[in-house]
Amino acid sequence: MNEHSTNGSSKLPNQHENYQKRASELEELEELEELRSLLLGIETSKLNHIYERIDEIEVKAENISQILPQAIILRTMQDKQLSEAFVPTIEQAIESSIRKDFNILSNTIFPIIAPATRRAISSALSEMIQSLNQTLEHSLSPQSFKWRLEAKQTGKSFAEIVLLRTLIYRVEQVFLIHKETGLLLQHIVAPQVAMQDPDLVSAMLTAIQDFVKDSFHVQKDEMLQTLQFGELTIWIEEGPFAVLAGIIRGNAPQELRLSFKNSVEKIHLRLDRQLNSFTGETEPFSEAVPYLEDCLEARYQIPAQKNYSYAYALAGLITLVVGAWGFFTIRDQYRWDAAVEDLSAQPGIAITKAEHRNGSYIINGMRDPLAVDPNKILRKYDINGKLVNSKWIPFVSLEPEFVVKRAQQLLKPPKSVSLSFDDGTLTATGSAPIKWISDTQRTWRFIPGVIQYQENNLVDSSLEKLNTYRKQLEQRILLFKNGSTDLLPSETSELPKIASEVKRLLEIADSFGKDVKIQIIGHTSITGGEEQNKQLSQQRASKVQDFLVSQGINKANLKIIGVGSTQSTNKQDMTRARRITLKIFIENLK
Repeated sequence: MNEHSTNGSSKLPNQHENYQKRASELEELEELEELRSLLLGIETSKLNHIYERIDEIEVKAENISQILPQAIILRTMQDKQLSEAFVPTIEQAIESSIRKDFNILSNTIFPIIAPATRRAISSALSEMIQSLNQTLEHSLSPQSFKWRLEAKQTGKSFAEIVLLRTLIYRVEQVFLIHKETGLLLQHIVAPQVAMQDPDLVSAMLTAIQDFVKDSFHVQKDEMLQTLQFGELTIWIEEGPFAVLAGIIRGNAPQELRLSFKNSVEKIHLRLDRQLNSFTGETEPFSEAVPYLEDCLEARYQIPAQKNYSYAYALAGLITLVVGAWGFFTIRDQYRWDAAVEDLSAQPGIAITKAEHRNGSYIINGMRDPLAVDPNKILRKYDINGKLVNSKWIPFVSLEPEFVVKRAQQLLKPPKSVSLSFDDGTLTATGSAPIKWISDTQRTWRFIPGVIQYQENNLVDSSLEKLNTYRKQLEQRILLFKNGSTDLLPSETSELPKIASEVKRLLEIADSFGKDVKIQIIGHTSITGGEEQNKQLSQQRASKVQDFLVSQGINKANLKIIGVGSTQSTNKQDMTRARRITLKIFIENLK
């Protein structure tokens, strides 16, 4: 009994203590819940619901999709690490899309190609204009002469001196160095910058870092941030596994360090695994080049805007003067070339030298006295003869037209004579007096270039006149009355004219020693008997003969013939059938 009571009394205090402990825990839990609700602004029931959701083992994709966009937005607002982490995945996705179907990407970016192209062209034109303004500024200013002298003394180009003297700052080289080993991981250099051995520079920077740490007892996690040598400054930005060092010429703003820091962070985010497991292979770090290129910044002094109207006006005037000078020079040269070509084509002219220098002309050669005057050709092309220095040596040209001209000057042929020259033979055609013909046969040998002379087709002009008289007489007709030997009243005056013409013909023929025979031919109409017609025609011819003899014409030169109506037809006019005609024969004259 005592024993039981003793045991019971011993358990009561323990239970009491347990109850107190439990009450204390509940009180603390309530206080904690109240504190959570105050801090987070969430009711206890909702908070319990959140705990239940967190405690669930299975995570549903649709639940994640509800909070994923907000999570991405919040993370992107904090920093750029999430964007950098997405870069490899997006690059692989784009590459896969291009390999699958190139048209999808091209159609997608098509709407932005044209605006981007226009913007690029506009930017290029703006840069070109700015470059032109800077060139004018530095080319026309007095300071440019000093810079040109400096360029000549230092052996550098004028453009390089201008860049250096207008430079505010420029990042010339960027090094990516492995922090633990000091090995060079990647290196880039700005255009037109002389470069030393990058591995050597990297080793020197590492050595300087170690020297500073050993000499000045700095902590191991502290690093040298800036080195300056004259106008060169080295900025160093440290990361967990790599160090970025930039060599800067000039005075760079502190904002540039932010670019260095961003590049270091991006490189570590992109190449964290490669940096952590680096064993000496630098090939994987080629992906860091774009981040290093972001550090290659430069800034130059922008000269104050000046009015270059005078420079543009001067340049325009110079261009106008040069253009006008070029136009007139080309025009004069063209005229001179055309004149020389025309002169060369002229017969009797041989050009040996033709030059156009400094506004003056020189032309030398040989010229036949009968050739065209060179000044006449020059005036044709508006070339001032006073500016032409010419020297012509006379010579005799054997061209056909000049041989003919000399023959005409020496022989003085009448207008009825035509001269031609071919292959050394001078030929005279036409008609000329017998005296000119005989004189030409003696003097043609004095004509230069003439080897032979021909006059086969040359006719004595007097004989030609004789032949003309003959043809005129043979066209004469005397008409008679029907059945009679009497002339018609209208024909009585024609007979004396015929007699006068016959006498003139005989006189000319006698002067040339030509024998002339004249046939007087009588005709009748077809009416009547033929025998009677023949007698009548002969009587008519005899009557004309008697008249001519009475006029002093030698009967030996005359001969009568009666042909009756044999040369008449029914279709002929009967009046004209009763006629007298003349037929004249001159010795050796056709």
